[in-house]
Amino acid sequence: MAASKATQTGDVFSMTCRVDVNIQASPNAVWGLLTDAKAYPNWNSTVTAIEGEIREGERLRLHVPGTERTFTPLVSGIVPNERMTWTGGVAPLFKGVRSFVLKARADNTTDFSMAERFSGLMLPFVKGSMPDFVPVFERYADDLKREAERSSAA
Repeated sequence: MAASKATQTGDVFSMTCRVDVNIQASPNAVWGLLTDAKAYPNWNSTVTAIEGEIREGERLRLHVPGTERTFTPLVSGIVPNERMTWTGGVAPLFKGVRSFVLKARADNTTDFSMAERFSGLMLPFVKGSMPDFVPVFERYADDLKREAERSSAA
C-alpha cells in the first residue's frame, strides 16, 4: 500500500499540515498505538517521550527529537477508535490544534488522517522558525502504518 502524503497550506494568520494514509489494520489496533503514551518512542521516530496518559482532559509533556523544548498539549474530544484532539498554545497569540481521525473501511483497514492547524497573532513572526511539518507528518503516519500492520500480522 502507498506511503503517506502530507500537504501544508496557510495564510498570514493560520497554517495547516495534514497527512492521510490507509493502514492495513483495524481502527482498534491503530487506536491502541495512538493512545499508549509510554510506547510511542518504540514505534514513532518523531517522538522521544510522552509523559502523562493519553485520555480526556489530560495534559501531556511531549518530547521530540532535535529540540529541548517540551510541548504540553491538552487531550480532548476523544471518541475511542475514531478521533481525538491535542491542543497547545494560548489563543489568540499562538495556538496549535492537532486532530487524529480514524475511519473504518469495509475491508477491515483504517483510513488515518492527522492534521494540525496553527493560528494566532504571533504566527507571522514565528512561522519562519518553525520546521517543515510535511516530512515530519509523513514520517509519523508511515511509522504508525508500519507498526500497526506489523502488530496486526503477528
